[in-house]
Amino acid sequence: MTVAALAPPRAHGAPLSRATLKASADDFIVDEVLGFGADGGVGHRLVQIEKRGVDTLHAVRLLARHAGVAPRDIGFAGLKDRHAIARQWFTVPAGRTPIDWSSLTDERVRVLFDEGHSRKLRRGALRGNRFHLRLRDVATDADTLAARVAVVAHVGVPNYFGPQRFGRDGDNIRDVLAWIGGGALPRAREARAFVYSAARSMVFNAVLAARVNDGSWNRLLPGERVNLAGRNSWFVADAIDDTLRERLAQYDIHPTGPMPGRGDAPGGEAGALEAALLAPYADVVTALAREGVEASRRALRLVPEGLEVSLDGDVVSMSFALSSGSYATMVVRELFETAAFGEGGEDAGA
Repeated sequence: MTVAALAPPRAHGAPLSRATLKASADDFIVDEVLGFGADGGVGHRLVQIEKRGVDTLHAVRLLARHAGVAPRDIGFAGLKDRHAIARQWFTVPAGRTPIDWSSLTDERVRVLFDEGHSRKLRRGALRGNRFHLRLRDVATDADTLAARVAVVAHVGVPNYFGPQRFGRDGDNIRDVLAWIGGGALPRAREARAFVYSAARSMVFNAVLAARVNDGSWNRLLPGERVNLAGRNSWFVADAIDDTLRERLAQYDIHPTGPMPGRGDAPGGEAGALEAALLAPYADVVTALAREGVEASRRALRLVPEGLEVSLDGDVVSMSFALSSGSYATMVVRELFETAAFGEGGEDAGA
């Protein structure tokens, strides 16, 4: 189970070389892309911060304390790691008097934007994230790098969950296995949610790993649940025709894999394959359904937008955008083996 979750197969061959990711926070910069702006409402303030050296939940507590509100009243769309520079959006309940952000004394957090907004920001309410990365100590040549980048840009990469989804050293997977083996779930709601999330992500990665191995991860099978790119919605493709193949080639749609729980499953060839791949995880799927976790789908394919890569000596610079819920490290690992793999800098609103 842990191999498919933490070390799934690559789609485009062995990494070109080892590389050092996040030698400093400046080497991993992520900007959240909301897809909407402040609406001028009076209930909340839509606030953008730049943070370094602190994680999202620490930033939530810091903003809450400064604004004089409870941390649970702070809205945010995604989690960002502390080992990065992140420009991230939050909502803060509006009070009777404006909040003086200039008196925020923690130098690790700087407020960039503050306007009125009517609604609390919810988890996952992002269009995506834009990344600017530097990888150091690279040992490859420009032609080899360009060839691999061209494949990644054209074909995409498997949309795996990164190891950070499973906790430090895979601790969350151990919690899942203990639960499935008859242990008790954590009482705290948030801790219990981490177990559910790790269980579903583990199974998804296993199914995707198998479809990478058989070459079906980036093509449609009859009966496929098909994701509409950039949306949390899908439709059933009972038969695969030229129109669907063209939409797939244009990155308008993607095949999907299971986020297991209570719900239906694909039919046809896709359903038969998925049922076989899920069989070793039947106890996990049953346990999630018993807990009332609703099944959903996740795209198997991840296509970076606007991928630009350059090589200067032994330093590679990369910039690209990803849809919400996807991991920059999944793009990087199709090029390089990185010492910081597993400290991906983002949970990207998943």
